[in-house]
Amino acid sequence: MIKVLFVCHGNICRSPMAEYLFKDMVKKNNLLDNFYIESCATSSEEIGNPIHYGTKRILNSLGIDSSKKRARRITKEDYDKFDYIILMDEENRWGLKYIIPSDPKNKIHTLLSYAGLNRDIKDPWYTGNFTETYNDIMLGLNAFYKYLTKE
Repeated sequence: MIKVLFVCHGNICRSPMAEYLFKDMVKKNNLLDNFYIESCATSSEEIGNPIHYGTKRILNSLGIDSSKKRARRITKEDYDKFDYIILMDEENRWGLKYIIPSDPKNKIHTLLSYAGLNRDIKDPWYTGNFTETYNDIMLGLNAFYKYLTKE
């Protein structure tokens, strides 16, 4: 089983969008039983809150239910539990270092690095552009999926 954890600042916009889109992607490819997929935050600001309405709107438009999702913060134990810890931006890496100070097993990467891009997925909490975030996440997820299915 491949265990994937998507991470952003608050776990209400980008990382839950990636979580549910990736679950949908592997489900459509009949591989859901081969994956364990979650998302979390580096901060504690939104813990327990549902996902942002902008993310929910996009997921709902695709027929993806995310109503049970509540924000949670990453833990030290998550490093051992997951095979891949996928960040939405470099600021997440900085926030993560307070909880997981090192990455000896090389598990931590940005999502867009799988698409060969050295840039962040913009936070729609600040930009208001959930469609741009969706497009970047899909670009990264498609590349990540190809990477995983080639292994």
